[in-house]
Order: sequence, then structure tokens, then C-alpha cells
Amino acid sequence: MHQKILILDFGSQVTQLIARRVREAHVFCEVHPCDVTDQWVRDYAADGQLKGVILSGSHASLWDDETLRAPQAVFELGVPVLGICFGMYAIAAALGGKVEGGHKREFGYAELRARGHTQLLDGIADYTSVDGHGMLHVWMSHGDNVTQMPPGFKLMASTDSCPIAGMADEERKFYAVQFHPEVTHTSQGAAILNRFVLDICGARADWVMGGYIEEAVQRIRAQVGSEEVILGLSGGVDSSVAAALIHRAIGDQLTCVFVDHGLLRLNEGDMVMDMFVGKLHAKVVRVDAGEQFLGHLAGVSDPEAKRKIIGREFVEVFKAEASKLKNDHSRHVAWLAQGTIYPDVIESGGTNSKKAVTIKSHHNVGGLPEQLGLKLLEPLARAVQGRGA
Repeated sequence: MHQKILILDFGSQVTQLIARRVREAHVFCEVHPCDVTDQWVRDYAADGQLKGVILSGSHASLWDDETLRAPQAVFELGVPVLGICFGMYAIAAALGGKVEGGHKREFGYAELRARGHTQLLDGIADYTSVDGHGMLHVWMSHGDNVTQMPPGFKLMASTDSCPIAGMADEERKFYAVQFHPEVTHTSQGAAILNRFVLDICGARADWVMGGYIEEAVQRIRAQVGSEEVILGLSGGVDSSVAAALIHRAIGDQLTCVFVDHGLLRLNEGDMVMDMFVGKLHAKVVRVDAGEQFLGHLAGVSDPEAKRKIIGREFVEVFKAEASKLKNDHSRHVAWLAQGTIYPDVIESGGTNSKKAVTIKSHHNVGGLPEQLGLKLLEPLARAVQGRGA
């Protein structure tokens, strides 16, 4: 079992970059929505493998939405915590500091002075100033500001325009930075994140992406056993990757239903068949439903309305074909596979979200597994994240 870092996402466009940097340090990490419950956090840490928590940035102000708060349990686990940008505000708000809305957003390059000798920044600098201070080239993107640090914290970094650009409570190993170490514009960002993950958290660097594929294959085999799986193949990245991964795991136990909705590029439907049937030798049922989809879309201009129509028709066509397979008594079809990819889980707000966004409405299968009497298999969400989405 891999040791792990939990990343709680507050909505930043670059949260996945944090995960990428952690994985580049060969440490396993998972991204989950920020609105997970305290009990979920405690359950997540119950296996003893959680080594640290990172709170991401956000495009929002702390005052935009009172639900954008870190679960209090994060600070009660006894593991190191790093807040990045908005995550810094979340730490301040949770632990008794003060955050004020800025009158002017700061966005772009800044020179930051490292103050004190905290473990996070000790010995990490781009250059030394004439006064002997360690200086860092960083990237800022914020509107709010921490104006009073929580009890127990000390100043870790500052810029000319941001007096509290970093703070730390080293007794509890809580750190927060106003800048974004995950982006390449912060030249020492990888070193800072490595310091947190490897040195402060003490996480074991034993995870590589190549190993994940085989782990996912083994997980699928153990979950499915000798039963069969149906997957709705649309030709998009989500379902195509899921189909390839599941086929690698269980071969002919997978049947793909390729709903050719007439919205692909010229000859792309044939390319999908050539890839999955011709090259992977997978079992694929192709359904030509172009006229049905285009008929319902005629005269509709609103993008979200189009997505809902496409989702509705896809489900109807797929359900009809899946029912035929399910009712074929010569087979043992027990699973419905869904190609939910990693960002879908975050963009949809997860299971506890109070405000799931509409961008992923066309992925919503609703009660389809229950309607078909099938179990749900989500290899790209559950295999990576270790829990349901």
C-alpha cells in the first residue's frame, strides 16, 4: 500500500498541477473536493497511510462563499498541512487568523523575501539580496490577504505588496504560502513542494505512473471477477481510455456499445472501430444513431441545452442496447462501466458538493445502473482515487 498525500481542491484551475508535482516526486496523491465532510477526512486517514494534506488555491474570494472552508478534521489528524494561495486563507480562517478582501488583485511575477528559517523554505532561494536575505521568484494570483496570522504562526515570507505572503506553525507542521509553487513561473516551486512532501511529511517516494496502470488492471480484475462488463463508448477520451484499460484487464469479458451519434469528425466513427476492433480486438456493438441525435438537436443553440439532449439520447440508445446484452442469458453481464475521468469528479463537485457545476451534465447517468440491474464500475475515478466519485 502506498503512502499518500491528500489534496483538497477549492476550485483552482491549476490544482491538477499540484498533483502532478507531487507525483513527479514519486509520491501517491489524490485530489478530492474541498467540501468533503470531517468524517470523510477521518475515514480517509484511518488506514494510517496519509502523510500530509495540501489545500489548493481558488479563483474565489474567501468571502464569495461561506461554504469554501477546509474541513476542521484536517487540522486534527496530526499530519503536516500546506495551504497554497486560497488554501492559506482557509488555514487562517480555520485557526483564528484574519483575512480581508483586497481592494486590488495581484496577478503575476513577484519577488519574495523568505523570513525566518522555517523548514519549508530553509536553504531554498533564487538569489541573496544585498542585505543577505534569501529571495524567491514567485507567481502571485490573489485578491484577499491574510492580515493577522493565527495563534502559534510566525511570518515565513513577504513581498513589497503582501506583508504576509507565507506563515508557519512549525510545532504542528502547518505551512501556508500566498504564491503558487506548482506553476513553473515559481522557479523554486518544485523544490518547495518536494521539501514539504518528502522531508516535512516524510512520504515514501515509491509511486510511479507506470505502476499505476498495472495496479488499476489488478484492481479491475479483482472487482469484476468472472462477470461481464458493458461500457458506453462515445469516441471521446473518457470512455475510450476506460475501455482500453478495462479491456487490458478482462479482455472479452468487456462489451462496448459504440453509440455513433453523428457528431464526430468525418470518418471518426470508422477510426474508433478500427482502433477497438481492428487493433485491440475488443467486442464492440456499433449503433448508428446520427439521425436521432441530429433531429433532436435541430434548432437548439444553447450549449447546455445541447449537452442535456446529447446526454439524454445517449442514455436512451445505450440503455436499449445494454438491456439486450443484460437479458442474454448466455452471458453473465453484471457491471456497467462509466468513463468518469479524474477532472470530472472535481468539476462535478464530488458527492458532497452543494453546488455541482453544469459543465459535466452530459456525463450524468443518473439511476441507469439501478434501472439495468447492474453494478457500477468506474476504473478511472475509483482506481486512481480509491473511493467512489
